[in-house]
Amino acid sequence: MNTLQLIAAAGLLTAANTVFSHEASTHGNHGTTSAPASTPASQASPGSHDPHASHTSHTRPSAPQQQPWGIAGQAAQVQRTITLDMSDDMRFSPAHLNVRLGETLRLQVRNQGQVMHEIVLGTPQSLDRHAAQMLAQPGMAHDAPYMAHVAPGQSGELVWQFNRAGQFDFACLVAGHFQAGMRGTISVTP
Repeated sequence: MNTLQLIAAAGLLTAANTVFSHEASTHGNHGTTSAPASTPASQASPGSHDPHASHTSHTRPSAPQQQPWGIAGQAAQVQRTITLDMSDDMRFSPAHLNVRLGETLRLQVRNQGQVMHEIVLGTPQSLDRHAAQMLAQPGMAHDAPYMAHVAPGQSGELVWQFNRAGQFDFACLVAGHFQAGMRGTISVTP
């Protein structure tokens, strides 16, 4: 084995170790998406409100999991579509949504910028925790029905039923984006 092959093998082993240690960690039941637009994947563990609960499987559970801010919706039940633009000035437009309790929305997200952006729904506390984890592990793979990752110039979507009243947030948790103010609010009222 020549030196170049040895270096390549060591790099592959290091990368594999990182992936497998990521799988064994307790920071998320998320799949990796490499598609330009978002593709919702698995949910957090049953009963968990933490988007970084333990990895158990990257397959979608048979039933959507209730979160404090709602539950994954069905496309056939969408009552309204809202388009959110994401930009490199670290803002969403619009930055506030008013939703009726029980309403199922299709959130179409368009990345108008030159860098990767995402939208993650949650409570202020869940987003704060998730953002801190993203800062600690910037390349961390994560995916769930309440988030969409969107490559530059691309669009994605998520369908969400807001079956809990209250004030909730959405944010881009790409390392540094949340801290730069890339977040918005959702008011869910009866």
